[in-house]
Amino acid sequence: MHNADRGIFDLRRAHPVLVAGPESSVLVAAVEGLTPALLDRLSVMTGQAPRLILTAHRASAMGWSRPLAEGWAGVALEFDPHTQPEVLFALASAPEASNESGPPGEAFAGCRIEEAIPVETAALELVRAGRLLPAVVSAPVPHPLPEAIESAVHDGMILEIDEDQAREVARHPRLELTYVSEAPVPLADAPVTRFMLFREGNGILEHVAVVIGEPSEWPDPVPVRLHSACLTGDLFGSLRCDCGDQLRTGVKTINSGGGGVLLYLAQEGRGIGLANKLRAYTMQTAGMDTIDSDCQLGFDADGRRYDAAVEMLEFLGIERVCLLTNNPAKIDALRVGGIDVVAREPVHGKLNPHNLRYLSTKADRSGHWLQELLASEAERG
Repeated sequence: MHNADRGIFDLRRAHPVLVAGPESSVLVAAVEGLTPALLDRLSVMTGQAPRLILTAHRASAMGWSRPLAEGWAGVALEFDPHTQPEVLFALASAPEASNESGPPGEAFAGCRIEEAIPVETAALELVRAGRLLPAVVSAPVPHPLPEAIESAVHDGMILEIDEDQAREVARHPRLELTYVSEAPVPLADAPVTRFMLFREGNGILEHVAVVIGEPSEWPDPVPVRLHSACLTGDLFGSLRCDCGDQLRTGVKTINSGGGGVLLYLAQEGRGIGLANKLRAYTMQTAGMDTIDSDCQLGFDADGRRYDAAVEMLEFLGIERVCLLTNNPAKIDALRVGGIDVVAREPVHGKLNPHNLRYLSTKADRSGHWLQELLASEAERG
């Protein structure tokens, strides 16, 4: 495991990490899980005042147009040393946008907004890869290293991460999927089914290939669905999305078509994780759509990747597929990975008053093929 992979674990456990670059180094901690003691530790160990690092998406959502306009990867905000962690967390996650005069709250009145330096934006990429709120506090580390930090690094109490390695692991995770185990799992709509578990090389995520029917009897091309995990929809039947309907319809369709595979991918909330998905839900309840709420938190519109799906299909020996999807990005991703997408079949869920805007956003802003489904609702209306 790379140090950067371990660094994601430490940041998730609310431990500081040292991100070292060719020109500067910083001691950073995730804003999610930040405590007064940890904030004080950053100041004491570095002898410097920490600053808050946010993504350009978050800054734009708060009304600061400059970061995105100038292509900044992140912004840095100085704050009063007596500022409490909950204030920093609110600035990084609250739905209310600020005006052009500056950040909300007295603690940030008149503070200077600067472009984050490369080691700080590398730290942002690490917390985002760890499904944490994409915000960190960062304190510059003098050179040579202060004795307290050098000792902590030597003793393994603080992990040192190379800036370039942090970016590489965050942007291009080393999947190296390992097949772990399997078992027959009869399903109501597909009685001859096996679940096969695959684990990523860094040990963080696990994905499941739901193998339906007998592979020797599968049609050509093989019916395949890529389904990103959705706890609220898949398990609890949430009305906010159509994920549960698509999951069950996908299984039934694959089974009735002679068998195939549903790949259940561990990328909740379009890759932002369950905690951030619930935060986005709160914003959506207040009126935002799914894309704007994700960007408000500092994420891209869709952070999902399909490298794991390609590796799982290769393991299963599947080269030609009929993909069950409404999402053109999935077709593109499989083709880039060398999978021949011969045909596509739509997979529609049920419309209801709670998911109509969600599905409309998919169609209007993400290009999903949902026109037929939405047209049927318009005719009924």
